[in-house]
Amino acid sequence: MRKAAVIPLSLLGLGAAGIGYASVIERNRFRLRRFDVPVLAPGQRPVRILHLSDLHLTPRRRMLINWVRSLGALRPDLVVNTGDSIAHPDAVPALLHALEPLLKRPGLFVYGSNDLYAPRPKNPARYLWRTSKGDITRQHVPSLPWKELGAAMEAEGWLDMNNRTARIKVGDLDVAVGGIHDSHIDLDRYDLIAGPAPADADLRLGVMHSPEPRNLSRFAADGYQLLLAGHTHGGQICIPFYGALVTNCGIDRARAKGLHRHDGAWLHVSAGLGTSPYAPARFACHPEASLLTLVPRRS
Repeated sequence: MRKAAVIPLSLLGLGAAGIGYASVIERNRFRLRRFDVPVLAPGQRPVRILHLSDLHLTPRRRMLINWVRSLGALRPDLVVNTGDSIAHPDAVPALLHALEPLLKRPGLFVYGSNDLYAPRPKNPARYLWRTSKGDITRQHVPSLPWKELGAAMEAEGWLDMNNRTARIKVGDLDVAVGGIHDSHIDLDRYDLIAGPAPADADLRLGVMHSPEPRNLSRFAADGYQLLLAGHTHGGQICIPFYGALVTNCGIDRARAKGLHRHDGAWLHVSAGLGTSPYAPARFACHPEASLLTLVPRRS
């Protein structure tokens, strides 16, 4: 073989190997991340929140379904689902099967855009220079069974937090929750929940799908202490030692996943567990769920 052909063929082979790893191995290498969040008053007993996001579930994803079912053994005090749970019209029964061991626990949920609008084939490289917002908002009629999805979770006792507030008992804590619908499709209505969060609550929790800074700042200004979001997929295709290339929303790349601060509040962004069926790959960004242990602040 001529030397001139060796390098291009070698690069082609490396590219094919990388695509195979990202789409077959890492996409199914689920992991549980654990964080301690010092947000409680001194003397309060720790509680554990399981944060799930972005399953983008289709009925045949058996490995993902079984892994989510295994999380029931954690027995969290609260489960928070920050949306984009389904990606197929027939996925609601599969999702309920995946969540079955967790639906016995107290839970909250909000929707993401892909709970309403089915994914469509497109060039995934477009994320490098634009968000997916325009692609979704051009779909005027929801094509996924979002009402059935919400009704099924509510029937098990989970609270619908789309543009709503609630109080919920979590362990020994009285928790005030504020939630909004997905800003990625302009369904967030923060004005409906605006105002100081109840000062007498043991914890003030804000829940959303997309971590848009304008909403994060409003939650923080209203006194919410812990904010949970998803949507970013942690960048999904990342560069080792560099991180996410894009976030698909207004949050900066450095906070595309993990635990951070925002205007005095704690912010946890989940990298999520799934991908679009039309971009089934992850690289340097494992699919994840997070177990957040809330502990007392240092005095």
